[in-house]
Amino acid sequence: MSLTPVRPLLGALGLAAAALLLSAPHAATAADGTDTGTDAVTVDPTARLAADGTVTLSGTYRCTGADGPVFVSSALSRNDSPTRYGIGGTRAVCDGARHAWSNTGTPADALDPGAARVEATVMELTTQGGLPLMPRFHAVGQQDVTLTRV
Repeated sequence: MSLTPVRPLLGALGLAAAALLLSAPHAATAADGTDTGTDAVTVDPTARLAADGTVTLSGTYRCTGADGPVFVSSALSRNDSPTRYGIGGTRAVCDGARHAWSNTGTPADALDPGAARVEATVMELTTQGGLPLMPRFHAVGQQDVTLTRV
């Protein structure tokens, strides 16, 4: 009777598991901001800045397979500063259809019109391993925008 060595078998199983993980569907957004057929989020290239300092960001999202509450959150930063300002959050519907999102908020510091960067995230709050309300990220998108006075 011949025994199979364990190490080569474990190595092969590890490679198979890695290949499976790498081929699994994941949040994806193309470089041009369009979705690639899976969970995705886009950011519109123009952000609105009201006279009172309120910022409005918008875009689209699509997600599937959510069991818990899902939100689209967004943050804005100026290209010349490491400071990020959270700009609201919107409840999302993960039904596989494309939906519009819009978040509004007033940063602690006054902002001027001009170039900025926005990051939008589609995140689900779910329970995993007995821990309540763990975040599960469906999609993340970043976009250079122009902050325009309205």
